[in-house]
Amino acid sequence: MNLTGITKYLDSLTERGIPSVDCIICKDHRQVYRHMSGTVDESGKKRITGNELYLMFSMTKVQTMTALMQLAEQGKLSLEDPVSKYLPAYGKLTVEEENQVKDVTVPMKLKHLVSMQSGLDYNLERAGIKRVLSERGQKATTRELVDSFVETPLKFMPGEHFLYSLSHDVAAAIVEVVSGMRFSDYLKENIWIPLHMEHTFFAKPVNHLKNLATQFVMDEQGRVKPMEPICDYQLSENYESGGAGLISCTEDYAVFADTLACGGISSEGIRILKPETIERMKQNLLSETAMEDIDRTMGRKGYGYGCGVQILLQPELIGSKAPVGVFGWDGAAGSCIIMDTKSMYSLVYIQHVRNCGIAYSEFHPRLRELLFDEQE
Repeated sequence: MNLTGITKYLDSLTERGIPSVDCIICKDHRQVYRHMSGTVDESGKKRITGNELYLMFSMTKVQTMTALMQLAEQGKLSLEDPVSKYLPAYGKLTVEEENQVKDVTVPMKLKHLVSMQSGLDYNLERAGIKRVLSERGQKATTRELVDSFVETPLKFMPGEHFLYSLSHDVAAAIVEVVSGMRFSDYLKENIWIPLHMEHTFFAKPVNHLKNLATQFVMDEQGRVKPMEPICDYQLSENYESGGAGLISCTEDYAVFADTLACGGISSEGIRILKPETIERMKQNLLSETAMEDIDRTMGRKGYGYGCGVQILLQPELIGSKAPVGVFGWDGAAGSCIIMDTKSMYSLVYIQHVRNCGIAYSEFHPRLRELLFDEQE
């Protein structure tokens, strides 16, 4: 691991205009590195302390998939199950093909949800969402809104393609049905409390929390400006987005990442998943066509996609020194989580800038390479 290189690179990001960065690296339950720099307020005067909260956006997905795989591990559900077994509204689906709306002829299965091959998209303006919010307002629940997604035709037959979507919000509703618990209560009991993640919770549509780092947005010219602390994906006060709804902090996510990298067991010996379940979680579920989709739409060349995580399958295609099997994901504000079960390395990188495309094309790949660089 190139510690000097990581520090220099992180500092270069704030010099390039990213307001703040925070990075924690663990190996086999030991925190071996932390570096932070920059400011976390609109004025650029409040220095980062490491205790800030952030909107995690799609970093939420890794926790949602952990919850779902816990239930699979316990035999309470199977990835081969049809979604309609748990959400009857998904028993009659339509798909738009060649400008015609047709009935879906294959069942949408849980494996299609977890791997983003469901046929759903990320349209938050879909008719069903608007209808439920007009009828129920801020009282609209996760289950009510997720059931409404089916009012819009799918983009393709389940299993045919990869399309980043609201699939993991549907998965969160399934966790509620199977567990009989509100999604946040399930996460709290089965992940947050066991791992002492005391600063992780669901956002509200607009968040004015004392310790929430200012959220920024990058414009087309690469200029970074402050924006409202909005989580677009929290559709109502009662909705809990399994795809993008969490607020958390760097330390909480570092504990979570370390636990997964160490085979599902925490530094205190608390197991949240079995090693074989994590291996299943990071098994590529994409077809050859879907692999082309994820590269074309998200620029993930050399990667496959499993249960809510990308998996490095062909490092040679991108000139990477990282080992096959490195897995993780990222979020809409530019943060990422990188893990490896063989070396038991985990890295959590946090920034708070929306629309920052270079985070995915440059920042995260560079941090991955420095993590697995054998230089000191």
